[in-house]
Amino acid sequence: MTYPKSLLRQAIENDIANKKYNPMNDILFKFIFGKEERKHVTIDFLNAVLDRHGAKAIKDIQFQNSEIVPLYEDDKLTRLDIFCITEGGTQIDVEIQIVDKKNMERRTLYYWSQMYLMNLAKGGKYQNLKPSITINILRYTIFPGQPAHSMYSIYNIETGRRLNEDMELHFLEVPKFQKKPVSDMTSVERWLAYFSNKLELKEMEELAMNEAAIQTALDAAAVFMQNKQERLNYLNREMAIMDYESDKDAWIDAGRAEGLAEGRVEGEKNADRRTAKRMLAKNKSIDEILELVDLTREEIEEIAHDIRL
Repeated sequence: MTYPKSLLRQAIENDIANKKYNPMNDILFKFIFGKEERKHVTIDFLNAVLDRHGAKAIKDIQFQNSEIVPLYEDDKLTRLDIFCITEGGTQIDVEIQIVDKKNMERRTLYYWSQMYLMNLAKGGKYQNLKPSITINILRYTIFPGQPAHSMYSIYNIETGRRLNEDMELHFLEVPKFQKKPVSDMTSVERWLAYFSNKLELKEMEELAMNEAAIQTALDAAAVFMQNKQERLNYLNREMAIMDYESDKDAWIDAGRAEGLAEGRVEGEKNADRRTAKRMLAKNKSIDEILELVDLTREEIEEIAHDIRL
């Protein structure tokens, strides 16, 4: 069901007025977790997800340019949400994903491989490769029956022996978070509670009292909302998310139906092209379309160019 934009906007503005901000809005997320002045918040989050405490805890990180230059000229440019390197040299990518494009397992492997190969220059030694970690915060379920936080690596399928610690692929499936007393939550569950946006005001206050980094994150969100331009960017992003969430099934079904009717061999790719074409016809932005279909920016721009001809 599609809702009028005026109602969507009013609902978001009501949430802002009630200080209920969506921490999975990627614009707000990068403001909170991607700034040097608040890197202790990011460090706390990383230690919780990676279960690093005491002597093994991450003590410092350095934020890096989120654009990873491709190995070959024709390869696509990779833009990570947050990319940082720990004091020990471990490379970490943290991604927010709102829409299920049915490709997250392969996408995270691609991001991981891009990071892993960064330190291997032509003729370089394999010893220069650094452990690399991807953390995917998802607003949808990807592994039914599995816990809210899962980690994948490379293991011997018969003995369970881990090959090495160079690969960690973490998934936080936020919808799986179940409310419980804050005192009973683990560190990673507290962050899941924060991202879930399911807590009432008093529960959020208790959560912040028990987790100083979450209190800092909440304070940063309040500062963010005081900036008119940032607030507008957040609002527009929320509207785009709610808009295509409300009618994404219609976009997808219509695109697939037309693709199947033509009998194209490309299958899903063709359906994505049809979906993109329909969204462009409705004046949706390329950024909005990128969140819904598995196409590159260049492919969508080519479709837009064809429409204008």
